[in-house]
Amino acid sequence: MTDYVQVSTATPARDQAVELAKGAVQSRLAAGAQIIGPVTSVFWHLGEFGEGEEWRLLLTTTGDRYPDLEKHLLENHPWDNPEVIGVPIERGAARCLEWIRNSVTP
Repeated sequence: MTDYVQVSTATPARDQAVELAKGAVQSRLAAGAQIIGPVTSVFWHLGEFGEGEEWRLLLTTTGDRYPDLEKHLLENHPWDNPEVIGVPIERGAARCLEWIRNSVTP
């Protein structure tokens, strides 16, 4: 697994995204989080086409902490089967990457 990861998910309401973010950061599963929204989503779900408004949540963490962050998001998410995606951070300012690592070290 890569050293650094940006993780994304979405919630139907802003306060739900804030609570997920707070729990992740306070537990040192993520160094920080940004909440963007509302955003319009267009998707397939349970075989049906849909459109809706969501709040996008972006979190930064390390590869070591990703499994625990994913577990936290899945266990505390308002949806039964939320999209949780982690993408590797290929490059970043050295001090930023150091901040991520230091922030998620228990």
